[in-house]
Amino acid sequence: MTDGERRAIEMVEAAETGGRKLGGWQRGLVTLVAVAWCLYQMYAAQVGNIDTLTLRATHLGFAFFLAYLVFPHRKTPGQPQTRVPWYDWILGIGATGTAAYLIAQYPSIANEQGGLLTGTDVWVGSGMIVLLLLAAWRTIGIAMPIVAGVFMLYALTGPKGLIRGDLGPQLQLHAGQTWPQVVGQLFANTEGIFGTAIGVSAQIVFLFVLFGAIFDKLGAGEWFMRVAQGVLGGFRGGAAKASILSSALNGVISGSAVSNVVTGGNITIGTMVRTGYSREKAGAIEVASSSNGQLMPPVMGAAAFIMAQNLNIEYRSLILAAAIPAFLCYGTLLVLAHIEALKLGLKGLPKSELPPVRRTLLSGWYYMLPLGYLIGTLTINPEATPERVALNTIFVMLVMMFVQEAILANRDGRGVGRGLLDGGKKIIEAFEGGARSMIGIAIATAAAGIIVGIVTITGLGFGLADIVQLASDGVRNAFAFAGPQVATFASIVMVLLMAQLIALILGMGLPTTANYILMSALIVPIIAKIAGLDPTNPAQMLPVHMFVFYFGIMADSTPPVALAAFAAAAISGGNPVATGVQAFQYELRTALLAYMMFFNPQLLLIANGRLGGVTWTEAIPMILFAFIGLVAFSAATLRFLHRRTNSLQALLLLVAALILIIPTHILWNLAALALIAAVYFWQKAGSRAEPPAEPPAALA
Repeated sequence: MTDGERRAIEMVEAAETGGRKLGGWQRGLVTLVAVAWCLYQMYAAQVGNIDTLTLRATHLGFAFFLAYLVFPHRKTPGQPQTRVPWYDWILGIGATGTAAYLIAQYPSIANEQGGLLTGTDVWVGSGMIVLLLLAAWRTIGIAMPIVAGVFMLYALTGPKGLIRGDLGPQLQLHAGQTWPQVVGQLFANTEGIFGTAIGVSAQIVFLFVLFGAIFDKLGAGEWFMRVAQGVLGGFRGGAAKASILSSALNGVISGSAVSNVVTGGNITIGTMVRTGYSREKAGAIEVASSSNGQLMPPVMGAAAFIMAQNLNIEYRSLILAAAIPAFLCYGTLLVLAHIEALKLGLKGLPKSELPPVRRTLLSGWYYMLPLGYLIGTLTINPEATPERVALNTIFVMLVMMFVQEAILANRDGRGVGRGLLDGGKKIIEAFEGGARSMIGIAIATAAAGIIVGIVTITGLGFGLADIVQLASDGVRNAFAFAGPQVATFASIVMVLLMAQLIALILGMGLPTTANYILMSALIVPIIAKIAGLDPTNPAQMLPVHMFVFYFGIMADSTPPVALAAFAAAAISGGNPVATGVQAFQYELRTALLAYMMFFNPQLLLIANGRLGGVTWTEAIPMILFAFIGLVAFSAATLRFLHRRTNSLQALLLLVAALILIIPTHILWNLAALALIAAVYFWQKAGSRAEPPAEPPAALA
């Protein structure tokens, strides 16, 4: 393992699973608690009748305890802490105690006290809020605690609030809340910390994260990598294309861009550099492909489950709708990698370095059994719940783990008993890894509940909507000379641009799931109001939710934060900021796709006002036009198609791509295709007069 790979792994551990390297009994305790958390969540899914608040509070209690044990307050790169300091024991036990107190007292609060809090309740609730913000600071960064703190200050500000003041008629939509009222809203009901977001985390997300951890420990991730190399490695720019395909396959089971970078990047980035890609381009391709893994159903960075709850639709409907855009995104990225290979004059990997496809497929074909069952049951069986399907798949993989390790040990001469022991050890490691990966998600969803609860109690969303409405009306009036349709279109685009900017800014400091929760609570209703959408109609609202979700994912590769880019740069040895800038350029196609989905809901299989209303005869030409538009846009932004484009050629490609954003008459689509073809043949004719490009120095 190189120093860069080691730094990248430490970066992921510090960011997502905790940076402490504990030993002795402390390490054993962490493992025990993590395994207990997994078993509890599996038990809850099995019985299915645990009280809502009890399940959510227990979920947060486990996350609290592990957060303070494995996430240090001060992170020193290269110097991981090896023990838990005394004050973190106090904070961890105290935070978990607040969750236990609520479980014990909630029946009394709800029934005997009529929802009113006693003095003790307020003190304990206040402690939970403070400890939650501190845990969020450790696990997901300072951005969420700051945003949550600002929202709580807003709730307390007003003529009758704890903080006297007037914020003006546009924003002061409430008289002001007292601190006990705020604590009651956030702590003692299911509209604050213990709202929908953490409910989905506890009920569904945990099981899918655990599924991914076991699936990877089983060896599926490595198998995906070898299959991708064997299938695409021999083509032009094959190292990059193999990286993209393996990230797409891993994205099916993983919800983390940063861990995807480290899991696949320690192999693919070095291969890309060796075959001629610059260190920054190699890292950027890995960042773009790993970030887009969160777009791949069925996991989708854990936000898919919350989105389905927000829209009140079946989960299967959501993942079917999200499939076409995800494949478009990866298909375009493959073309983009091909364009970069053309620019650099690269070849494919030598056949001697490629895994044999047939043998590789046969060596791990059984990995597709649990994955096929999971995806097939979710998409075909309307009566199957996501949590039940995930639980059944976990049981299947646990059996597979023991059988696989027993066969391998018997083949190696170590004996079946030794293989069963190895299988049990790997299962415990998978349980611990899955639980540690869930800490940040559980804390993030709970902390996001603070913002959602404050929006609910204050009506802040209405004030923000009024402000955006004023800006929208101004744009509409400015374009009134062009007619009502153009004016309305311009005002909607303005609102979308504002939403895009907010999502990117928030995403620099928030994980994708927390970013989506905030955007869905604050910005989605505003877009719906400006665009005249029915907020109760899932078919109209799904494109809006997907729009903000896609831009939240783009934030993973947006400088200056871009943790995924820093992880890739640590492996490649390139400049992290330059890697992030290059990755953002590659991700511009994701931005265009978000606009395509908004203005062309058929890409989400929406037609005639309902989900799934698109037939395949309608879908196929629509997908082709969208794909060609995305390719043209990528070629324009990279300034290369068959060869380097001049300014006029790039402009023609960009115009063609923009025409294909919005579904119009077939003649307009054909005109866009004609523009792209004209540029291609223009370049092809010009290239005949030029000598072939010199190969890059790395290959000479």
